[in-house]
Amino acid sequence: MTAIHADRALLPDGWARDVRVFIESGVVGRVETGAAAHPGDLRQRVLVPGLSNLHSHAFQRVMAGRTEVRGTHTDSFWTWRDLMYRFARALDPEQVQAIAAQAYVEMLEAGFTRVGEFHYLHHDRDGTPYVDVAELAGRIVAAASDTGIALTLLPVFYAHSNFGGSTPHDGQRRFVCDLDRYARLVEGCERHASRLAGARIGIAPHSLRAVTSTELDHLVAMAGRRPIHMHIAEQTKEVDDCLAWSGKRPVQWLLDHCDVNAQWCLVHATHLTSLEAERLAHSGAVAGLCPITEANLGDGTFQGAAFMAAGGRIGVGTDSNVLIDAAGELRQLEYSQRLHHRARNVMARSGGSTGRALFDAAASGGAAALGADAATIASGSPADLVSLDPDAGCVGDLTDDTLLDAWIFAGRRMIDSVWVGGVRQVTAGRHHRRDAVAARFVSCMPGCLPS
Repeated sequence: MTAIHADRALLPDGWARDVRVFIESGVVGRVETGAAAHPGDLRQRVLVPGLSNLHSHAFQRVMAGRTEVRGTHTDSFWTWRDLMYRFARALDPEQVQAIAAQAYVEMLEAGFTRVGEFHYLHHDRDGTPYVDVAELAGRIVAAASDTGIALTLLPVFYAHSNFGGSTPHDGQRRFVCDLDRYARLVEGCERHASRLAGARIGIAPHSLRAVTSTELDHLVAMAGRRPIHMHIAEQTKEVDDCLAWSGKRPVQWLLDHCDVNAQWCLVHATHLTSLEAERLAHSGAVAGLCPITEANLGDGTFQGAAFMAAGGRIGVGTDSNVLIDAAGELRQLEYSQRLHHRARNVMARSGGSTGRALFDAAASGGAAALGADAATIASGSPADLVSLDPDAGCVGDLTDDTLLDAWIFAGRRMIDSVWVGGVRQVTAGRHHRRDAVAARFVSCMPGCLPS
C-alpha cells in the first residue's frame, strides 16, 4: 500500500486540504481529509485526477514539425493528408512501436494517464496483411506496456475512399479491411490487449467517407456495449460531399440513421448547425475535440458554447500529436471560442473558473468515451493521478481553481508526478524511461521518413 499526502487535492465534491490518498492494488483505497502527513507518505503539493486523451494517431508523432512548409498552392487538411499517407507507407512494426512509445511518454509527462488509440495502420507496406493481422496493434499494446499508460485500443474499420462506397486508393492500402478481416483484427486486438492491465477495446468506423451504411450497421452490432468512435464533420468538403451523397449533413445523417448514445464518441464534429449541436448534446455522445490539431490543420471551430449550453459532453485528444500538451488542448479549446465569439471565459459557468470547467468536462467526458471508470480521487477509482507543483510554475500563492487556471492559461510547467494504476511513471516532470524511449525513437527516425 502506498500513501500520498497532498496539501490540496481535487476530490469529487471539490478541493480539500491535507489529504491522504491510499493506493491499494492499483486503485484508491480510502481518502482522508484534514489529515497530517505520516512518516513514509509521498509528499505532494497538489493532487488532481489524470486526464484521458480520447483520440490519438500515435504514428503521426513522427511527422511533428515536418509538414509546416507551404506548397505551391493553398495548403489544407487534404494536402496534409497526402503527406501523412507518405509517412504511413514508410513505417515497419519496430518503428511503429518506437514512435508510439515516444508519444506515450510525452502524454504521461503532460498529464494524460489513458490514451484512446484510434489505430488504422494495420497491414504491411504493400497492403498485405501480416501473418498476425493485429501485428501493428500488438506494437501499440507493447508501447503502452513499455511506458505505463492506460490504453483503450480502437481498431479502425476503413474500407472506402469516399461516400457511397468509393474504391479505396493506393495511399490507403495499409488501412483497408473488409468486415471478415476486421472481425479477425478485433479478435487479435483483444488477444494482445489481454496482456495489459486495465486495457479496453472499442470499435471505430473511420468516418462516413470510409464505411457504407450497411457496414456501419454491422459494426454497431459488433460493438455490443463497447465504445464506438468515429471521425465526423471535420472538414467543409466532407460536409459538402455528404450532402451530395445523401442530401443530409454528416451529423444529421448519423443521428437519423443510428441510435447514437453515450457509447459514442464523435471525433471533431467541427461543422455543426445549431440544431445538430443540440441533437448531439441530447444524445449523450461525447464530442471528441482535438483543438491543437484542428487549429494546425485549419479545420474550423467547434460550436463549444452552444453544445455545452445544451448539456453536451466533451473530451480532448491529441490526434496528430503535432504537440502533446493536455493543458494546451484545453487552452486552445477556450481560445478558439474566444476568437469566434469575441468574448472571454466562454466555456465557464457564470462566476466560475474557466480552467476548472474545462478540466472537469475533459476528465469526465474523456473517461466515459474510453470506457474507463470515472476520473476521480475517490475510494474504488483507478489510481490515475497527477501532482502539480506551484513552485515549479512560479505562480506564487495561487490555489485551487486559480491554480488550474494558471496551469492551463499561463503555460506553466507544473506537473511533478504521474501515477497510472498506482504506479508512479513520472517524477519531477520526467518519465522514468524517457531517455531509453527517446534514444530508440531517434535511432529509428531516419527510416521513418518517406522518400
